[in-house]
Amino acid sequence: MDNIYLLMVVALAVLAVADLIVGVSNDAVNFLNSAIGSKAVPFRTIMIVASVGIAAGAIFSSGLMEVARKGIFNPGEFYFDEIMIIFVAVMITDILLLDFFNTLGMPTSTTVSIVFNLLGAAVCIALIKIGADPEHTFADLGNYINTKTATKIITGILLSVVIAFSVGAIVQFITRLLLSYDFEKRAKWVGAIFGGIALTALLYFIFIKGIKGTNYAKTIVDVVYNGGAEGLLDWANNYFGSAYESVKELAKDQKDLFKIDGDAGTVKVTLRGFLETRVLQIVLAGFVIFSALSYLLVTFFKVNIYKLIIIIGTFALALAFSGNDLVNFIGVPIAGWQSYEAWVVSGVPASEFSMDVLAQKVETPVLLLFISGLIMVLTLWFSKKARYVAETEINLSREGEAKERFNPNFLSRGIVRGTVLISQGLTAIMPGFAMKVIEEKFTKPVINLPKNKTYEMPAFDMVRAAVNLMVAGVLISIATSMGLPLSTTYVTFMVAMGTSLADRAWGTESAVYRVAGVLNVIGGWFFTAIIAFVAAAAVAFLINLGGSVMIAVLLLVAVFFLARNTINYRNKVKAEKAEDSLKNSESSSIQGVIEESADNIMSFVNRGNKIYISTIDSLVKYDLIALKKTKKGIAKLDEEVEHLRDNIFYFIKNLDESSVGASNFYINILGYLQDMSQSLDYISKASHKHVNNNHKKLRFNQIKDLKEIEEQLNELFGQIKKAFNDREFDNIDVIINEKQELFNIVNKKIDKQVSRTRTEENSPKNTTLYFGLLLETKDLITATMNLLETYREHK
Repeated sequence: MDNIYLLMVVALAVLAVADLIVGVSNDAVNFLNSAIGSKAVPFRTIMIVASVGIAAGAIFSSGLMEVARKGIFNPGEFYFDEIMIIFVAVMITDILLLDFFNTLGMPTSTTVSIVFNLLGAAVCIALIKIGADPEHTFADLGNYINTKTATKIITGILLSVVIAFSVGAIVQFITRLLLSYDFEKRAKWVGAIFGGIALTALLYFIFIKGIKGTNYAKTIVDVVYNGGAEGLLDWANNYFGSAYESVKELAKDQKDLFKIDGDAGTVKVTLRGFLETRVLQIVLAGFVIFSALSYLLVTFFKVNIYKLIIIIGTFALALAFSGNDLVNFIGVPIAGWQSYEAWVVSGVPASEFSMDVLAQKVETPVLLLFISGLIMVLTLWFSKKARYVAETEINLSREGEAKERFNPNFLSRGIVRGTVLISQGLTAIMPGFAMKVIEEKFTKPVINLPKNKTYEMPAFDMVRAAVNLMVAGVLISIATSMGLPLSTTYVTFMVAMGTSLADRAWGTESAVYRVAGVLNVIGGWFFTAIIAFVAAAAVAFLINLGGSVMIAVLLLVAVFFLARNTINYRNKVKAEKAEDSLKNSESSSIQGVIEESADNIMSFVNRGNKIYISTIDSLVKYDLIALKKTKKGIAKLDEEVEHLRDNIFYFIKNLDESSVGASNFYINILGYLQDMSQSLDYISKASHKHVNNNHKKLRFNQIKDLKEIEEQLNELFGQIKKAFNDREFDNIDVIINEKQELFNIVNKKIDKQVSRTRTEENSPKNTTLYFGLLLETKDLITATMNLLETYREHK
């Protein structure tokens, strides 16, 4: 039986590696987005800087593993066998939950995930213990759970969301007023002052958040307070706003800040204590030094101070992420391993060995931290999901138009309408000269690119990227100094959203989509907390019920889901790369538009033909799963056509004066592609609905007729694809001449079904479906021929 606990420790080690991988994939969004979105420095440089930050942060993580041991539950109330159930349940649930969000491309909080996993599993085991002991009641649950910490975390989450968004918006608004969009043309001293503020904030953040709780933070600084006990208490009460009555009470409450020797009041201050008790002096000195340094770099070395801020900010957030969030990934497995070691030495049965040992401070071996850091760095470089998650936040904060992932809802529409009304009210009461100044500062520069050159613009400029990093660093530093728990994901995301709003990145064209996206992400955060608590409790209950067999089953289930998600994600990426996606026309002449649109027509016809054939074949086979895939295929094709139509404004803007006629051609082509898409959409949805509702299968004669039409359409689309692929546009006339023959075939099938309906048909649903398929097929042919005729007129 003892071997089961060794196997559980091994399982925890494997799960720790997996959790590191999925965790970094999710949290990379915190420190990569500002640098990637602004394109301030090459992507390779960003990754190198972030990797160094992660590696350094991992080495500084030792003192933070306390959370997993005693931060959420009281370990002395549990026995060894119960603790191991809690830890295994937490790791299984945490990995699956984070991987689920990674697959969706949604950033979530690894801190909230691990905390509520621990809370859920611990509550479950505690309730089982209470239920088995007649002397205990539900009221005793508080003895097992650290409710004070849980309450602080939930409060911290709510506050961090609101405060981060508000502060980000205010700071960005003020910064833009001072720097405008022509920040690179401003006086050198302006950039130097901004650099002094930003660098001071970031470097202070590195010391406060990056090394908090580590052995290095406990290093004693040669600073001695000799004011005696009375003077020390007066100073402490004034500084902390408290009422300490003795040096002993002060020493106990502020043990992280001071090392007090005796009652004489002699105090040695730790490095963290030195920083936190001299905030004003350090900040002022840092501002003067870094402002002067920034001025020298800008003036004499021609350094772009904003790029430097972004590089240091990326390093700082990566350091803080690794140094503080590593506990989310390996804290539980390390606590499990240390528990196992203590139990083995004790010789006490697992069901009787109290876990008071977890309440003691135990250092984590540096080798384990080094290995963890290495895994995190490798994940950062090779994880495709990390970049997929990062794209979500970058697109939500992007300047101007972007491919919107989220659909508007009533809440996002209401928020936008309310914001517009408030803005109009403020504009009405604000003096005209003030509005003029604001408009000038927020006027975006027009970047003229050559007509024959395409260039992917940054999602936002370097000023906004620097503000994102600076504000996130300052807020996290302040919360850390005050001992308030928060999520770095929540802070960095909401700061980015606040700066986007203040910077007018959310215009009337995109606001409802962006707000809907923010609401979706925030909703996902609360979903994380709820599902983590419930799922971890359920897994802990199952393990307690089934023992080692259930652990093996649950591990296999976890491996299955991880593998399935990975395979599905890779297949999705491959399919998107292999698929002939429709592309925006970027040509400025009519001949160029004709040439580019030929590729889109060929792609659409090829995919539309596959969808039609798949729909008819799946309907004949009564295959609901295949019909669902077909529905997704036509939905994606329809979305791409809609995207092309949304791009018409930019297409017309790009045209030469002599080629304005190309706009009429292009608009007509897109209209016919949309008509074809709508016909395919109806055919797919009607077929899916018929099978999904378990209506009667099609009759043999109906199937025969549909297969005959399918063959004719397959031949037609094949001819069109070849003509446009080979650019043999003279063949279009031949294809168009077959129009009437195709119509005659479909009309004959309609007449035959009318006769069958009068004499032998007895299924109204079959008749409705069949007529619908034939009529939409006819519309599909009509739209296709109209498209070809339009192309023939302009070729």
